[in-house]
Amino acid sequence: MVHIGFDGRVHKVFRGPKASERFATEVRVLSYLGERGCDFVPRLLHADPVELKIITTNCGSKVDLLSEFRTAKLFEELESYGVRHEDAFLRNVTYRASDGRFCIIDFEFATILDEEKAGRDLNAADKAGALANEAPLMPGIDWSCSTDVGRFRSNNEDTFVALSLNSEGAPLLGSKGSDSVAGSDFIFAVSDGMGGARSGEFASRIAVERITGLLPGYFRSGVEADSGQQQVMRELFEIIHADIGMLGEAYPECRGMGATLSLCWVMPGKMLLAHVGDCRIYRWRGGKGDGLEQLTGDDTRVAGLLRAGKISEYEARNHPARNMLSKALGAGNQYVVPQVERVDLEIGDRFLICSDGVTDGIWDSGIARLLGNGADAQQIVEQAVRQSGRDNATAIVVDIC
Repeated sequence: MVHIGFDGRVHKVFRGPKASERFATEVRVLSYLGERGCDFVPRLLHADPVELKIITTNCGSKVDLLSEFRTAKLFEELESYGVRHEDAFLRNVTYRASDGRFCIIDFEFATILDEEKAGRDLNAADKAGALANEAPLMPGIDWSCSTDVGRFRSNNEDTFVALSLNSEGAPLLGSKGSDSVAGSDFIFAVSDGMGGARSGEFASRIAVERITGLLPGYFRSGVEADSGQQQVMRELFEIIHADIGMLGEAYPECRGMGATLSLCWVMPGKMLLAHVGDCRIYRWRGGKGDGLEQLTGDDTRVAGLLRAGKISEYEARNHPARNMLSKALGAGNQYVVPQVERVDLEIGDRFLICSDGVTDGIWDSGIARLLGNGADAQQIVEQAVRQSGRDNATAIVVDIC
């Protein structure tokens, strides 16, 4: 059963003979093609193995007339990406008017050619051994989370989330804890909302709810390669941006509301970060200078001047337009492209995700000193509120140990 959502995305539910098998095949094939950058097939956005439902991007309208030669060439092109469609007929070809591209859909009957070859060359035990040898080793992690309304605000527009991703779901984590990444990935994020009449608080909450609602499906779909995981982050930010913008247009009291978002996805041996706005992600790695590196770039006009060397850090911190964002989710922006990067992990790394209420109160040198002395999130937030307290302050500290 297939239907198109109000946002143009395609919702597909598998029923009938071998529904679970067909669902698993389509999820696996679309994930594989996404990792390889194939741009004429649907992108997998969400997969629910319980309901046997997937959500994908829309590849346009069905094609009624196309020569057999052109059709055969299109499916040959697909094989150059490592997939053979087992139903290679016109009924599975669409036309995408936005770029004039013929596309291929419906991969419930398809074969990944590498898997086919591997099936001939390796037995099951060989496969298990190969995967075990390739799996990166990963130590444990500690985390702490804290937020404070500050000394002058009446409501807290900051929101944070900490959750684990595993085959059983996405349980929320407590404000402090320790764990291993042997069977779970971990998500940590901070969002700062903006807008009057408490709509900023609403916007940051939307961002966090979409993270908890969408990422478990991506995890279960088995996206593993860097390119696929980075695409997941971009899709997630696109969805959050669209949802905030849609609600801002629908309700007068929410008009213009927006949110910043900085997110870390911790996996064995590596971390993906995704960012829009002026929340920040820092890494402290002892023994290298002062040890502190800001991994994200602030999306503000003043930060642009600072990066260009036109003003000093002191001038940036005291600039009257220091809080004017050049990029945010929602907030009337038509398009938002997040910063998405991979970071390799080392034992002893400390990561700080924080809202601008923290950096308003603590200079980078102070953050380096606090992280170097082993401060947790609560100690960092308390210090920021003591030093400034003009804004909500939120921090998450993640230790690789």
